[in-house]
Amino acid sequence: MPLIHVTLLEGRSPQEVAALGEALTAAAQEALGTPAEAVRVIVEETPAHHWFVGGRSVAERRASSS
Repeated sequence: MPLIHVTLLEGRSPQEVAALGEALTAAAQEALGTPAEAVRVIVEETPAHHWFVGGRSVAERRASSS
């Protein structure tokens, strides 16, 4: 049973997250020959102020580029 764990910055719509889950499930089916019912996908959304790039949060970087 494949488990695919994805971490994204928050802000995507429920429809976008659902589309990602469907696409990842299909990719696992194709690549591994696994039935869809056996594929597990976990999508975690992280706030921009908890995601750091080069020592600065994404929220801070976005604010300074505006």
